[in-house]
Amino acid sequence: MDVSLDRLRDDIEANAAFGATGDTARTNLTGSDANRDARDRLVERLEDAGLDVRVDAVGNIAGRWVPDAADADAPAVASGSHLDSVPNGGIFDGPLGVYGALEAVRALQESDIELARPVEVVSFTEEEGASFAPGLLGSSVATGERDLDTALAYEHDGRTLDDALDGIGYRGDGVLDAAAWDAWVELHIEQGTRLESAGADVGVVTDITGITHCEAVVEGQADHAGATPMDARTDALAAASEFVLDVEDAATDAAGENGTAVGTVGSLDVSPNATNVVPGRVELGVDVRDVEYETMDDIVAAARESLDRLESERGVETALSRPFDVSPAPMADRVRDAASEAVDANGLSALALHSGAAHDTMHVARVTDAGLLFAPSEGGFSHSPREWTDWTDCRDAVSALAGTLARLAGR
Repeated sequence: MDVSLDRLRDDIEANAAFGATGDTARTNLTGSDANRDARDRLVERLEDAGLDVRVDAVGNIAGRWVPDAADADAPAVASGSHLDSVPNGGIFDGPLGVYGALEAVRALQESDIELARPVEVVSFTEEEGASFAPGLLGSSVATGERDLDTALAYEHDGRTLDDALDGIGYRGDGVLDAAAWDAWVELHIEQGTRLESAGADVGVVTDITGITHCEAVVEGQADHAGATPMDARTDALAAASEFVLDVEDAATDAAGENGTAVGTVGSLDVSPNATNVVPGRVELGVDVRDVEYETMDDIVAAARESLDRLESERGVETALSRPFDVSPAPMADRVRDAASEAVDANGLSALALHSGAAHDTMHVARVTDAGLLFAPSEGGFSHSPREWTDWTDCRDAVSALAGTLARLAGR
């Protein structure tokens, strides 16, 4: 199979122009003009390659290719990612997976390989969560994790997702059914430095980390910063500071045991947030991730113990809720095996690793056999104009993807 670097690069660079905020940055939010233009071009490129395109009710785009020797009614093998971005994000995050899947199909079309199954190229709506919902929206609907009405009712800047999709002409019909696929493979940039450090060409992902978000509240007593003696204070921020360090310690201990756990207190809302007032209330956002759900539970338990201690030692009142909780998603052995064989067949080197970031694949993996491939990220930068993957690395990763699809869809 001959993957065309020029064709792949032209597609990704053309997509980068929609919502461009610099030479290597873009803002492509769901429902925006830039998002409409990116979708229009993708549909055009899919149709140019002879794929039958459909758009579902949440805006997911799927192009279907039925090879001459394939059973048109057989469950398809699908591949893709997303076109939306975070504000001022990079040009590879998402589009490499979408246009890489399309280029893999074109390479298969130009080869003499006979396939037994159709192949689909997919672009999921609102993966990033920069506009509507907490992210992974299109894949959550396609897998039944989120119902359509709930998804369409999400609002951003006074518009529902329903109105936003209708406004750009991408409020389609029906719902894409990921469970109907025989297998799914996503190509994505690593967004880390493990491949670069190891000198590996392609990452074959073993598991996608689970994610828990907790909301903690520390309630003290607001008082005058000058008139309140130090021994008469119930400082919510001072107590919350200990909580931050306790979460860090718990995650560090867990990571020392398995090497994959992480825990972060990433947001604080301090009230009344005035320099001359002892803080009376702090709300904190906690992010916990690991490939082992038990470890995630352990870190959350340590967070609860920290708050109990602070109530006893500092006299504050506390609360902890867990509003977002997604368990880890292991990748299917047969997809990983197909990917490893494809990497070897292309003369490339592979590294088995887990994904610390969420991807649409974590939803799809719950309804069908799924796999995730990584291309190296220079310096590990992502969600930033500094995001970059060398074009030859992109080509090599797409070659591995094409080989994986050939093995999964082959006779």
